Amino acid sequence: MSKLFNRITNWEAWPFKLLYAPIAPVWGWYMLRSWSVWFFTPSNPKITFGGMDGEPKKEMYDLLPPSLYPATFNVLPQQNFDAVKEALQQSGIQYPFIVKPEVGCQGILFRKIDEEVELQTYHAKIPVEYIVQSLVSYPMEVSVFYIRHPQQKKGTVTGFLHKIPLQVTGNGKDTLEQLILQHPKAQKRLGEMFSKHKANLQTVIPAGEKYMLSYAANHNRGAHFIDLKEYIDDRLVAIFDNISLGINDFFYGRYDIMCSNVEDLKNGKNFTILEYNGCGAEPNHFYDTGYTLFGAYREILKHWKALYHICKYNSAQGIKPWPFQKGRKFLAQIKAHFKLIREADAAMK
Repeated sequence: MSKLFNRITNWEAWPFKLLYAPIAPVWGWYMLRSWSVWFFTPSNPKITFGGMDGEPKKEMYDLLPPSLYPATFNVLPQQNFDAVKEALQQSGIQYPFIVKPEVGCQGILFRKIDEEVELQTYHAKIPVEYIVQSLVSYPMEVSVFYIRHPQQKKGTVTGFLHKIPLQVTGNGKDTLEQLILQHPKAQKRLGEMFSKHKANLQTVIPAGEKYMLSYAANHNRGAHFIDLKEYIDDRLVAIFDNISLGINDFFYGRYDIMCSNVEDLKNGKNFTILEYNGCGAEPNHFYDTGYTLFGAYREILKHWKALYHICKYNSAQGIKPWPFQKGRKFLAQIKAHFKLIREADAAMK
């Protein structure tokens, strides 16, 4: 009974559809007011589907100056592996590095590659286009939720988070398996953890040493979030105003960034953009940061309202929402794509 009670009250762990179900009628109301199921697509006109789902990463990187994101190149699954190795050499990217699907979600098929045999295995098993990207050495990963109405030059930062990927710290006595079983989030993902780290489960982790269980700093991958809202100021907003105005037509979404520290980020130095997500980005700063369920709903609804007004304005300027059939076909393709990469991810564990 206590476990059932904990599952019911721990709303942060609810499935996405269950969490959003009570406020879904508000989203429906925006559809009705816009006379469009896909009313959100004008939000970020240069990103496929407004960035709600299925947007290619290359599409986003191409809108950024190369200096603002890590060295990256794309690989097709049918490419000869010798050609992949040649592209890697030409890119200057060194081991270890990161690989992830060109169109991905929730950290699926996100991997750190330490040596050539791992890349060869990944390449042989992944069924979709993927990207190879330099592993960024900055110590801090943050996310910044940014909103700007098209009529304004100055936007707002509504959420600022420090994201810590799922990890354990050794004590010199317990094995990795024991540390996983003691970790409040890792113990809820035992199948995944034991499969991914089976080679090291009986290894005793030295005292003070951190062992990374996942390199994807996503909530659904067990990452821990620390609220940095007290550091939001005009300097931080100005950095993202400049980036977003440079992208042109980016009005609503979340930046995922690696940086040396918050002060350097505010000074516009020692940071790199891992990726940014459009209108499908969740205002994830209500996770792990003390929000109640109703507080989280207020935050979500505040963001949806801003999204609606951005789309309404852009639509009035001639950037119309996608036709129903176009959106329906696109979502069917993306659903099939995500099914494919989830199956591949499960097979690689």
